Amino acid sequence: MQFKRIKRAIDGVLLLDKPLGYSSNQALQQVKRLYQAAKAGHTGSLDPLATGLLPVCLGEATKFSHFLLDADKSYRALIQLGSTTTTGDAEGEVLTRAQVNVSPALLQETLSKFVGPIEQVPPMYSALKHQGKALYEYARDGQEVARLARLITIFDIKLNNFDQASNRAEIDVVCSKGTYIRTLAEDIGQALGCGAHLAGLRRLTTAHFSLQNAYTLEQLEAMSLDERDEALLPAESSVQDLPSVELDDDSAYYLLQGQSVWKSGVKINGLFRIYQESGRFLGLGELDADGKVAPKRLLAMRD
Repeated sequence: MQFKRIKRAIDGVLLLDKPLGYSSNQALQQVKRLYQAAKAGHTGSLDPLATGLLPVCLGEATKFSHFLLDADKSYRALIQLGSTTTTGDAEGEVLTRAQVNVSPALLQETLSKFVGPIEQVPPMYSALKHQGKALYEYARDGQEVARLARLITIFDIKLNNFDQASNRAEIDVVCSKGTYIRTLAEDIGQALGCGAHLAGLRRLTTAHFSLQNAYTLEQLEAMSLDERDEALLPAESSVQDLPSVELDDDSAYYLLQGQSVWKSGVKINGLFRIYQESGRFLGLGELDADGKVAPKRLLAMRD
């Protein structure tokens, strides 16, 4: 007789160092299993060939995961000059090869031209949907779908290393949401006239979260369940950059019933975090037309 594993109502944010070869969903399922979590979601896909920071939201923290999906991110990328591939990365078949006559100075100059707002055409090998189907599904069937260029922002590019013997460059990129680093690699190669593809990728930061504080699956496997729980950040950590408002117990009670409440001195445009006097995080709110604190996204109160 098989017993169904009991799922836990566990809340929090885990900073995962996603391993090579795992899709984001595969990594998510491993975290969900280790925590015996009833509910979980990740905050921005990384390709199987990419590694690094993947914040995973458990339980009530999933209510705020879109703040991390929309956040700026940074990456360390390895770019192979001199060849293009069908997928734009090392997983694809080589399409073209070209001689590389690139000096470090020329590479640095070319990289600087990509800093700022730029238009980028999403790659065919991506999870973007077209008529309800991911683009990579069309690509695998040999179909090309017209894609519109999207405006993204590259805030900074730093050249860490350029090995002219192997024609490989390592760069750090800080960028807005929706940026495809494989497309950036291809565009850099095109600008240099020799072609390029992405040979490796590691996400370093998402919003205010850093890879330095992330756990590997191996580390989590070696922990007890209590130790894993201690590794979780609180549910509100995803929105810690928002301003905060504290309510007394009576006001908190009515807010949790879905009612707007008065709070003097609050003059905040947009969303803010709401706490009870005890320090308990209640969720997010904003001022309504009457200047009252109105609930927008509240946690389920389990006790």
